[in-house]
Amino acid sequence: MKTIAIVGLGYVGLPLALQFCRSGAKVVGVDIDASKVDALQAGCSYIKHITAENISEQLASGRFKATTDFAVIDAVDAVIICVPTPLNKNREPDISFIVETGKQIAPHVRKGVLVALESSTYPGTTDEDLRQVLEAGSGLRAGLDFALAFSPEREDPGNPQSVVATIPKVVGGLTPACLEKAREIYGIAIKTLVPVSSCRAAEATKLMENIFRCVNIALVNELKTVYGAMGIDIWEVVAAAKTKPFGFMPFYPGPGLGGHCIPIDPFYLTWKAREYGQSTRFIELAGEINTRMPEQVVNRVAEALNTVKKALNGSKVLVLGLAYKANVDDDRESPSYVLMELLKQRGAEVGYYDPYVPVIKPTREHPQWAGTRSIGWGKETVASYDCVLIATAHACVDYRLLAEWARLIVDTRNIMSGIVGTVRVVKA
Repeated sequence: MKTIAIVGLGYVGLPLALQFCRSGAKVVGVDIDASKVDALQAGCSYIKHITAENISEQLASGRFKATTDFAVIDAVDAVIICVPTPLNKNREPDISFIVETGKQIAPHVRKGVLVALESSTYPGTTDEDLRQVLEAGSGLRAGLDFALAFSPEREDPGNPQSVVATIPKVVGGLTPACLEKAREIYGIAIKTLVPVSSCRAAEATKLMENIFRCVNIALVNELKTVYGAMGIDIWEVVAAAKTKPFGFMPFYPGPGLGGHCIPIDPFYLTWKAREYGQSTRFIELAGEINTRMPEQVVNRVAEALNTVKKALNGSKVLVLGLAYKANVDDDRESPSYVLMELLKQRGAEVGYYDPYVPVIKPTREHPQWAGTRSIGWGKETVASYDCVLIATAHACVDYRLLAEWARLIVDTRNIMSGIVGTVRVVKA
């Protein structure tokens, strides 16, 4: 039985850990957050789509345990790193979590072990930055004494068809032998592996996947604005266009980008491209368009309020949905935070409702909202707001009731389409 250490037990690391356990491997999860470790050891889950039963089952089997102690890596066959890669305040890559994790791992790396990175990052991170700290701290050589690889995560939280075991997994190694070692380890848990020629090719694959989405979302966001000025509904146009059986893939507009990938990954390539004297004008333009969307949405809220003879300044606005996408509890990089801040700056009194995010936890980007609680869901409470801004369309919300309770709705997700009610609905 292989023993796998997975460092970082968040939205990527924990599902992967449980899949390795279900496939017969022994897994030790390592995280610097003691509260996460304590929760897991108690059989509790802090991620909505992972049940406590799943965790308890693997604990009881003896195939899973969680710890804050990196020394457990002394006795494993592979170490998989699943830590955050955010942007700093200047929108530049911050790989400090990868580097610090590498430093913690290095003293415990032994000959024959695989070290694989899954965190989204720019090409060269694995074979340059991570390799350097691992070799310096272990005294061993990557590709000779231990295997080094990159295999990008492909999690899709909230999608019931997204199953770790069946999502094809791209794998790139520092050397052909490293690739074979990575295929051996990942093959335990993943049905289909997609080998590529290098760590850099694997890193570039992940960036391309998310840049593709970023650019196409920017395109449809721009078309929303253009078509809106012409009195054309972008949602109707997309619905009609996607009936074409070839040459078209539907993307949908929204209030801005959120999550840990699409708003961040393109800027990793933009930053790295400068090192090679290359510009990424297409990517940067897409970023500008998507970044402007929250401001356009707030302008739409102001216009909607004007139609009922109210000013945004002094109005009460309820933001419906804090998570960055529907049916998840993940609020990383959520445009709802930007919407709430812009509304507040323009004098609105702002509240939010999200059954998956009952209280806002402290974040580096939006510390001012820490401790803010979701309102209660009820007619009297919802009706006390002058406008409801739908930012995230969770399936568990009763939108027919919302149509009866709300005074005014600004809908960025087209969720109110087809719902009959007396409330005025404005698309944004």
